[in-house]
Amino acid sequence: MAGIIGLATASSKHTISQGESCSHAMKFSCSSEREKLVLERLYRRTEIEQRSIVFAERESFGRAGVKFFPDPVDASDKGPSTAQRMVAYNEFANRLSVAASRQAIAKAEIKSSEITHLITVSCTGFAAPGFDLHLMTKLPLDRQTFRTNIGFMGCHGTMNALRVAQGFLSANPEAVILLCAAEICSIHFQYGRTPDDLVANSLFADGSAAIVMRNEPGVIIYHDSISYVVAGSDEAMSWRVGDNGFTMSLSPEVPRLIEQHLPPFLESWLAKHGLKICDIHSWAIHPGGPRILDAVETSLRLAPDAVAESREVLSEFGNMSSPTVLFVLEKILTGRKSLQFPCVALAFGPGLTIEAALLMS
Repeated sequence: MAGIIGLATASSKHTISQGESCSHAMKFSCSSEREKLVLERLYRRTEIEQRSIVFAERESFGRAGVKFFPDPVDASDKGPSTAQRMVAYNEFANRLSVAASRQAIAKAEIKSSEITHLITVSCTGFAAPGFDLHLMTKLPLDRQTFRTNIGFMGCHGTMNALRVAQGFLSANPEAVILLCAAEICSIHFQYGRTPDDLVANSLFADGSAAIVMRNEPGVIIYHDSISYVVAGSDEAMSWRVGDNGFTMSLSPEVPRLIEQHLPPFLESWLAKHGLKICDIHSWAIHPGGPRILDAVETSLRLAPDAVAESREVLSEFGNMSSPTVLFVLEKILTGRKSLQFPCVALAFGPGLTIEAALLMS
């Protein structure tokens, strides 16, 4: 019985409105009034009101007075190198992961020394030692804590981590697991004018989320999961390491692929548990963007309020990649309506991969 006994989230202390973000992006991607109008329309269509961005806390990183994203010198200027971006990733991933983990442990009403397994999730940076060892020192955790990192899986990374946690709990009934996802998407702001660059710049944000799990009844029971890779969809969504940060590609076909493939595989999986889509009372859907949420809502014939929390998280924080689904789950738990079971969590990522988890009471 994989019980979630503590859940918490952390984001930047400062946010930036989508209007401010658009004005900032214009300096890097617009040379005419027409391009500015197109960019403004793109940013409005995200349905994001504000985003959690670590660089909103200060204009510079590193040397005093030096902006991390300086205005481009010319058309060939691509901004900070990947190495420079990784320095920023390490600082902010450390900070946010500690904040989320401390809160999750406190909500679980346990001592950090009771944690036996640490699972970390991230796709926006690399460091060794990474924020897993930073957590071990700052929380602190026992020096013999088992550590596992789920790396570069994209927006569904937390779903993979939950499956790993369930495996550990099955193998070791006494295990106490801390799972922490941390993403600093903003460091990968691109200076380019390609459609992929513009879309990624308009959507992504920063955040961390953590949960504590053990073999006991919790607020939520992680019951089962399923993974589905859409055939021939390798290029529909990708996340690649470049010389000037990581670059995202997102095909406009993704919503159509979700509409086509999500219902049949989800129906088949739920049937194994004696359930139908209409039996699911709560939905924690990763808000990759408004069109993705529209595709899920339409294809599964969900009522608008079924995806309300996902839309609220997108509006209030932006797409924070892997932690975002836990932000949605937290909002359902603490929002205006109580979490009702069964609950299905959904997330999407490179592949195109669809990950689903069945949560019970």
